[in-house]
Amino acid sequence: MPCPFSRLPEPWAFVRHFTPNWFAVNMGTGVLALVVAHWPWALPGKLALAEALWWFGLGLFGLFSVLFLARVLIFRDSVGPLLEHPVQSMFLGAIPMALAMQISGLLLFGLPRWGEGVVRLAHGLWWLDAGLALFSALWVPYLMFTRQNHALDKLTAVWLLPIVAPEVASATSSLLLPHLHGEAARQVLVVGLLLWGMSLALAFSLITLVLLRLALHKLPDTDFAATSWLPLGPLATGCLGLLGMGQQAPAAFAGTPLAALAENAHGLGLVGGLMLWGAGLWWLVIALLFTRRYLHDDMTFNLGWWGFTFPLGVFVLASLELGRLTGLNFFALIGSGLGLLLMAIWLLVLQRTLLGVWHGELFRAPCLGGSAMPARGVLSTD
Repeated sequence: MPCPFSRLPEPWAFVRHFTPNWFAVNMGTGVLALVVAHWPWALPGKLALAEALWWFGLGLFGLFSVLFLARVLIFRDSVGPLLEHPVQSMFLGAIPMALAMQISGLLLFGLPRWGEGVVRLAHGLWWLDAGLALFSALWVPYLMFTRQNHALDKLTAVWLLPIVAPEVASATSSLLLPHLHGEAARQVLVVGLLLWGMSLALAFSLITLVLLRLALHKLPDTDFAATSWLPLGPLATGCLGLLGMGQQAPAAFAGTPLAALAENAHGLGLVGGLMLWGAGLWWLVIALLFTRRYLHDDMTFNLGWWGFTFPLGVFVLASLELGRLTGLNFFALIGSGLGLLLMAIWLLVLQRTLLGVWHGELFRAPCLGGSAMPARGVLSTD
């Protein structure tokens, strides 16, 4: 086996070339932890496995945060190229989405272990996550409109990443709301609904552009194979968020003038969730067909492969939740089958990522110039 980091482009590449798409590892690992925890069938040690996955993701999130901050503070000359890069800048939205996964795990695994103090921590972190998500949804598109160069034939679903972050924050609020009361619960619910509406409306607009690009210019090259799964993310997250917030609305607005309206939110959330799940199912089938075609074209591994995990994982969670709410085994069976697929993909992508880290080839930022843009590095626009 080659010496570790033998393919680093420079000695401090793991800092200077650290890119925000590494946070997609947290997203994929965090959603897998939630899927294992909500597995509908009896599985010995499933909660212990789910918690172990969350701890693993939490450790990575801390490491990645330190590396990213070190790049920003030490190699300030690398920040401008990152912000102007038409692909790498989109992954700034992965940071709040990764944080949302840690908050979900904190409520699910930390509350039984450490008690009610966890709720206060999760509550504060949720507001931080909502702020970061809103910032990414505003700032990155502003950079697109003012500083970056884009073209329709280069468009991919990676454009969705910064604007989907608020929707992920809103879906996370449904895990926090059962532990809040009164004004605090109403504030989180209302902000969650606002973030949901903002994000999903923009996501539908971009998905329309993605469909137009696919019809006119066909599939992107194999470096962007995983982006074909990304539209599934906002559809599934929208479904999951609507289901969760709809269930929590009656308790949040009890005793207020909106109590009667909130009582209907459960049913409306279920109907809306079913509609979004149906749209997500269509995109899931299309993404599977696209991936089958890409496999014949000899896909080369890059960090973008983590894009296979999070959208699929959220769709699994939405399927399992619909199965619980409707009592229909149809949803539970689909969710369970896709959950097994998610586990297999996660293991494969993790193994390839660890090899790339060992060799050092994944620490090559496309935004830092030609020497940092090999085919086996992170996603580029070439």
